[in-house]
Amino acid sequence: MRVIQEQKQGVFSLPARQISEKQIKAASSHLAQRILHELASSPAYPMELAKRLRVHEQKIYYHIRKLERAGLIEIIKKQEVQGTIANIYAPTASAFVFALKEFSEAHKVPGLKSQPSDFLAPVIENNELNGIIVVGSPDPHGPDMARSRDGYYGIDLALFLGSFLTHLDELSVRLDTEVRSEDLQKNLILIGGPVVNTVTQKVNDKLPIYFDKERNWAIVSKISGKSYHADECGIIVKTKNPFNPKKWILVVAGKRYAGTRAVTLAFIKYFNEIAKGNSKNPEISARVVEGLDTTADGIVDDVKFVE
Repeated sequence: MRVIQEQKQGVFSLPARQISEKQIKAASSHLAQRILHELASSPAYPMELAKRLRVHEQKIYYHIRKLERAGLIEIIKKQEVQGTIANIYAPTASAFVFALKEFSEAHKVPGLKSQPSDFLAPVIENNELNGIIVVGSPDPHGPDMARSRDGYYGIDLALFLGSFLTHLDELSVRLDTEVRSEDLQKNLILIGGPVVNTVTQKVNDKLPIYFDKERNWAIVSKISGKSYHADECGIIVKTKNPFNPKKWILVVAGKRYAGTRAVTLAFIKYFNEIAKGNSKNPEISARVVEGLDTTADGIVDDVKFVE
C-alpha cells in the first residue's frame, strides 16, 4: 500500500500499512507519535531516543513496548553500546492508514509503478527494495579461491527488479566479501552458487534445493529426490532467512556460470512461471531450470523448467 500526494512538481508517495483501531490506540499519545516520527527520521535504541526527546528513559521503554506489540515498530538490528547489546528500532512503514470505508477500484495513478507478485514480497514491498543484493567478488576468495563472473547477471536482474521500484534510498548491492553480520539479518537476494558466493555457501544446506559438494556441486532437490548435473542448470529459491527467521532470502544461482545465466534468463523471461512454485509441491518456492542453446552458438539463450 502507498499513500499518494499530488503536487505541482509531480506525484509523490510513501509506503504505508493499513492499521486497526487497536494499533491506533498504541500510537494515540503525543509521546508515542513523537517516538514514531523520530524513529522514522533515524532508527535508534531506547536510551538514545530518550536523550534526543529529553524524556525519561522509562517512559520511552513503556511506549516502545506498546508500539512493538502493536506492530508499528520493529527491531532492525542489534548494536553493542557501552558493553551491552541494544535493540535498534524503526517504524514498520513510512506511513500508517486507518480506513473508514472499504477501498474501491481506482484508475491507474500516474507515476506509480506496477506491483510485484507475492513471490517478491517482502524483498520488494510497496515499490521499495527491502533488502540487499549480494554477488560474488570477482577477486579470488573463499575456500576455493574462486573468482565470480556471476555479478554481470546481477545487473540484468537488478534492471528487472527495478521495474517494480519507485526509488532507492541507499546502495543496495554488496560483494559477498563486504557482507557483515548485520547485513545477514536483512532480506537477501543472493546471486551465484556456493563456489563463487560465500553467503550462498553459508545458507546452501538449508535450502530445499541445494548444491552438493560431494557430487561435484550437483543440484539436489529435497522435494523430489532428483539431482541435476549439467553445468547449465540452476536454481531459483525463496525461503526463510536462516540468520533471521523474520526475513527472507531469494537465491538465484547456477551450478556454473552458464547455470547462473540460465536462471537469470528464467527470472526475466518467465517470471510468472517461477512464481507458481515447485512443480512437485507448489507450496514451496523452489525451481530448477536448465539453460538451452537454441542457436547453436555456445551461449545459453533460453531455458526449460525441469522442476
